[in-house]
Amino acid sequence: MAKVELYTNKGCSACVNAKRLFDRKGVGYEEKKLGTSARMDREFLMRTQGSKSVPQIFIDDEWIGGFDDVLRYDGAKELDWRLGLEERPKLNLVTRLIRLVRGHRF
Repeated sequence: MAKVELYTNKGCSACVNAKRLFDRKGVGYEEKKLGTSARMDREFLMRTQGSKSVPQIFIDDEWIGGFDDVLRYDGAKELDWRLGLEERPKLNLVTRLIRLVRGHRF
């Protein structure tokens, strides 16, 4: 199973939706609440290159982005294998090129 980290903030509906998505998939995650310590806030800014929005999600230390980005990964059938729920699909060269043009990552 993949290591999932979510940086969240109080009163954030997108944060709640992200946690629900991972709960629905049966994936555990570490929630890192912003505003609880200066160290946590500095870590967030460094890891997200100064991002100002939450949630910000990391899977196996790879920065995925916000909730909308996670939904795009899910829609592109990339999220489940990144989470370790299924094997990474094997793609031929033409399919890889098409996915690259569409902005998909694998």
